[in-house]
Amino acid sequence: MDKFLLQTYRKISRLNDRIGAATAWLTAALVLLVGVDVLYRRVLQDTQTWIMEMEWHLFALIFLLGAGFAFRHDKHVRVDLFYSKFSAKDKAWVNLIGGVLFLLPWCAALMVSAWEFAADAFRIRESSPDPGGLPARYLIKFSIVLGAFFLFLQGIASVAEAILHLRGIATEADAPDLPESI
Repeated sequence: MDKFLLQTYRKISRLNDRIGAATAWLTAALVLLVGVDVLYRRVLQDTQTWIMEMEWHLFALIFLLGAGFAFRHDKHVRVDLFYSKFSAKDKAWVNLIGGVLFLLPWCAALMVSAWEFAADAFRIRESSPDPGGLPARYLIKFSIVLGAFFLFLQGIASVAEAILHLRGIATEADAPDLPESI
């Protein structure tokens, strides 16, 4: 059981690390696109609808696809009134209980409702209502499902990590050079 939990933790964490690294490139693309938009507005005194929509699409992708990565590296928003003062064991209990009672059910509910939201948009082939806007708006709506899925997976990894901590088994967070097998 411990080996399964450790492998699950490692595989999900590596997946979210790869997704986070790929998502970081979207930030560079967003910066370039905003720069082009600003130049276009200042030089030509004009803007294009598709550019503005692409800016918020890229921002949404960065936020949604990066959520699991941010959670993995503890860079998410946390009300840290007491948590920072807790022992490693108490933190593991908070992560275990919070993950099972709040994070995983919330992500599951979000995936279900976002799927319905995106599927409705797909059925009607929703696109931008603005002239010159982007087609296939349902694609960005499906990214909500994808982002919630990656966060859900990292929630599973967090729960597995908490169980391993409570059982006295180290993870990469404790010892990055652990061998693949225990």
